[in-house]
Amino acid sequence: MGPKKKTKSGGSGGQKKLSKAERLRLQKEEEDRRLIEEEEARLRAEQEEAERLEKERIVQEERERLEAKDQERRGTELAELHSLEENFLSARQWKADYRAHAKWEHYMQCDGSPDPTVPQEINTFMSLWQENKNEDIEFVIEKGNQVLNLIEKLYFLLLDTPPNELKEKVIIQYQESILELQSLLHQKYNEATERLLKKANTYADSDSGNMEVAIKDKNITFCIWGNLKKNPRFKNHMFSDAENGFDLPKTVATSDVAVRILHTHYDHISPLQCIPKLHLKVQAPESKQELTVLYDMKEEKEGEQKSGEDSDLVIEKESDGRKVAPLQVATDEKEEEIIGENIVDLHQFTPVGGVYLIDALKLPPQAKQIKGWIMVELLDVGLETYPYPPESEETEDATYPRIGVTLRLLDSVIFFEEPVVARWDSAGKQWRTDGISDIKYKMKEKQISFEMDAFYTITLLQDAHLNMPYQSWELRPNGTDELLFTVVTAFAEVQMQIKGNQCMLSSITVDGSEKLSHLTGKWTSPIDLTIALKKAGVNIFPSDYSYKYVCVNKKTLLAEVTTYQQMALVASSFAFSWSKWNLASGQDQVVFKVSEHLKTNAVKDEDWSLYMFNGQRAQRLIISETSEAFSEDLANNTEFHSTLYHLIKDFASEEAIEKVKKASCLFIDAVYQLLIATRVLTYS
Repeated sequence: MGPKKKTKSGGSGGQKKLSKAERLRLQKEEEDRRLIEEEEARLRAEQEEAERLEKERIVQEERERLEAKDQERRGTELAELHSLEENFLSARQWKADYRAHAKWEHYMQCDGSPDPTVPQEINTFMSLWQENKNEDIEFVIEKGNQVLNLIEKLYFLLLDTPPNELKEKVIIQYQESILELQSLLHQKYNEATERLLKKANTYADSDSGNMEVAIKDKNITFCIWGNLKKNPRFKNHMFSDAENGFDLPKTVATSDVAVRILHTHYDHISPLQCIPKLHLKVQAPESKQELTVLYDMKEEKEGEQKSGEDSDLVIEKESDGRKVAPLQVATDEKEEEIIGENIVDLHQFTPVGGVYLIDALKLPPQAKQIKGWIMVELLDVGLETYPYPPESEETEDATYPRIGVTLRLLDSVIFFEEPVVARWDSAGKQWRTDGISDIKYKMKEKQISFEMDAFYTITLLQDAHLNMPYQSWELRPNGTDELLFTVVTAFAEVQMQIKGNQCMLSSITVDGSEKLSHLTGKWTSPIDLTIALKKAGVNIFPSDYSYKYVCVNKKTLLAEVTTYQQMALVASSFAFSWSKWNLASGQDQVVFKVSEHLKTNAVKDEDWSLYMFNGQRAQRLIISETSEAFSEDLANNTEFHSTLYHLIKDFASEEAIEKVKKASCLFIDAVYQLLIATRVLTYS
């Protein structure tokens, strides 16, 4: 039996072919269904759009209602804020009175020490010391401490006195006095060194027969070695007490030479830095007495001001034109200085740990005993340097062995990374990195060694901005007119405490261990604390030029400075902290966390709220720190306010507000000083 033939229908399992009428019917049904769905979608979209517009209308109406309400009470709120701002006036007056009282107290003491602000007194002091000769090194070191104290007083006055109270000629006078005192002190060290070298053989070491003297003081380390025996086997030497040493070329080791390593724990070589003017000023406009905040700093935005315009940028509030925050922006009229190769940019790097003057000196003739007589050849040439490499036209292109140097870093400073070694170029008045090679740094031993092609004055430099931008910060009250200010950087956690008009370093933690114990626990002024921390290598205080070297979270000065001011006014009862949303809020707004805090313990995460402020309007945000996206929407049941103080007041207890009103003006001023010094809203 053969195979069955296939039918066209495909057998019983095939589908029946649709007729043309059936296909048209199905197409019509599909089209009707599509039209119905499109109509339903259109109606839904219209409804959703209507609902959205209605919601926006309601939100807009509510916003307009809140803005109108804010506008109505604006005058009252600004007046109330002004009464709080009187604290800054009171603090300023107190400090002026204190300076006058200190001047009077100094006058009444009659202890012989000069007032460094009086030219006649400081000039007499320097002239009298200039005339005194034959002073030994111990006396010069002791007298030097007095000189350094006078210099510190002048520096403090330059930084602490409001700019409008210091005339330009007074600033120049103070700076000239600082330079003259530094020069005189260095001259006295040279005179004492010369006197010491004239009797070098009396300090001969019993083993080597060479002179060795090492003196350590709080402000200097003085080491000197005299080559009395000229034995080439003793070409290297380490001062055991100071842990500073050298390795001389053979030609120097067999010469009448002395090597001095004078380590001044301060920097008296670098040019004086421009005095930053980060001060609260008070002005009285003709119309009525009002407080204004002026903030002097280098221009931070290229092309922000039109050419030919006045450099004073005055920002007025829109409603009444009240000048709440004129911001004086100092612009540099000169072109940017071009830093050449091997020249240190002192805006980017800063000397840490003082200056090491490493000198080769000619050893003067020593006294000899001949037939019962002590005879010495007297040379009236002063302290002479020993030239190395030799100064000769024939040897200009010759190569000479290099000088090895080993230096012990101070325990009172921190280097967070390997320091840059630089030498002073006295002709160019600048630090340079050429002429120095084979640098080896031992961080744990706090020791650095290198080679030099000549004898130089050396300093160790650190990037001034390696602790910027900050990772976080917190301002937390912990008592009456007391608070803890914490700044966390990539390398360290710095805790500072404020109490009244004083502040102190509570701790600096690096890699889990506390550092700089010599600074912690000592009460001082905010300015003195900033000076001490920068000197110790912990720089969390931006300069006028820092924005060029740090990725800055730019904010308008009106928003930033006014926020610092109003934070300080309420810091006795409210904690403030860093928020990641400050990076997303734009230049005109600052965002931070706020919490009422009347206890001494840490603030819980759930107690924080987010606030936004532009210097003229404050609002509480609906988002939290853990929200997925940034939003400027107001928190539920909240309102706009003209000031941060009145927004905070909406959610504050009576006890907290009462504490704010009773806060000391000196405490408020101290908080403001540290905030404006760290600029946490921009450098975080």
